[in-house]
Amino acid sequence: MLFYDSLFLTLFPVLYVLYLAIHNSSIKKWILLIASFLFYAWGEPLFVPVLMASTFVDYLLAPHLSKIADNQNSEARRQFLLAVGVGSSLALLVLYKYSGFLVANLNGLLTLFGTASISEPKIALPIGVSFIVFEKITYLVDTYRGISRPAKRFSDYCLFVLFFPKLLAGPILKYHEIEKQIAAPPAFAWEDFWIGFTRFAQGIFKKVIIADPLGACADSIFGADPWSIGYSYAWLGIVCFTLQIYFDFSGYSDMAIGLARMFGFRLRENFNMPYISQSLTEFWQRWHISLTTWIRDYLYIPLGGNRISNFITYRNLWICFLFSGLWHGASWNFILWGAYNGLFLTLDRIFLRASLRRSGAIVGTTVTLLIVMLGWVIFRSPNISHLSGYMAALAGFTSSTTKPAISGDIPFTIALGALLSLLPATSLYPLLIRAWKTMNWPRIVANFAFVAMYIIALARAITIPFQPFIYFRF
Repeated sequence: MLFYDSLFLTLFPVLYVLYLAIHNSSIKKWILLIASFLFYAWGEPLFVPVLMASTFVDYLLAPHLSKIADNQNSEARRQFLLAVGVGSSLALLVLYKYSGFLVANLNGLLTLFGTASISEPKIALPIGVSFIVFEKITYLVDTYRGISRPAKRFSDYCLFVLFFPKLLAGPILKYHEIEKQIAAPPAFAWEDFWIGFTRFAQGIFKKVIIADPLGACADSIFGADPWSIGYSYAWLGIVCFTLQIYFDFSGYSDMAIGLARMFGFRLRENFNMPYISQSLTEFWQRWHISLTTWIRDYLYIPLGGNRISNFITYRNLWICFLFSGLWHGASWNFILWGAYNGLFLTLDRIFLRASLRRSGAIVGTTVTLLIVMLGWVIFRSPNISHLSGYMAALAGFTSSTTKPAISGDIPFTIALGALLSLLPATSLYPLLIRAWKTMNWPRIVANFAFVAMYIIALARAITIPFQPFIYFRF
């Protein structure tokens, strides 16, 4: 179920009124839990029993992982139980997301030796499974480390896993960040409603008005034979995809954060104007923040981080971003994309970040954006063969014999997306922020604009065919 589906838009006001009418925090929690369960079951009915069984395993293990709750367990036993819990969650990810990829590559090896191939499993990928598994792992590891306490009730942990605003594409939460809000759902406040609604309006506007039209253009260009699209179409395609993936994913995050805020819940931010970054290191501090911090806390630091030597630091960066690439998808292009990011993050530490800083903001931002855009070509290309052809097209080494279909509103949409992405890098942005904080009329105008954005985006969402969120596939 999507946030702008007619079914969701019909049922959500009923749910919200019911939630506000109840003042007992325990009942409010159950309303959210049941709504979240039905929200996910609507789209993934076959995966729900598996997810609930895995969630119950986490709940049973957590008290035995905690030093506070169970100080009788030896360290070795706690480590073993942690491995069981994390392993069972990762098994879900491997089964649903990577089994086909692993079998396909195994078959490639078997073919070399003339051995019969194995039939590839046909398992549908549940929406949001990567986000769900990562949150389950944070709960187990943080409980083991003593950062989080075990959930007092199974219903509390289920609500953490299933909370519907963030369920399908994040942001990735940690249990201790939201534990108190789950235990006693916040009372209604008009400020929460309005802040949440305007944030939701921004998100749906980003998705429907900017991301979807640009996505159609990017699909048309990337779907053509890359050796036949020519230089100009190749660059148009990557510009469209660069803006699409940002406004699509940050739009979902805005909608999730906004819906949660309407219920009084505060979720962590997931984006912070990433396209104004002046190095790739800064970009990854601003892009998909919840994933970056997850990788830092649960992989990079346990591997040694940057505490041992430069060589170990570079190794850890490569491992983390190869893992990040694999997390995004079971395909070699994602692994290559992870290696590409690992390379430039290593170069940042050796010399590149300092060089870009000395070159000034315009050069730093331009070079970083170009690095990111070329990385998005790797990310978007369906296979290595397509990638090589598309890179050749970007370099002007192909003929322009195919003219992909481009709608007339694309130039305006690109201009709007570029303006919203890069405005924070200009000297005008601090003036706008100061006016917002010190004067009333900018806030009044903005509030009217948010309502107009919501109405326009909703009208388009109802009339234009459905375009799934990009990160649903991850």
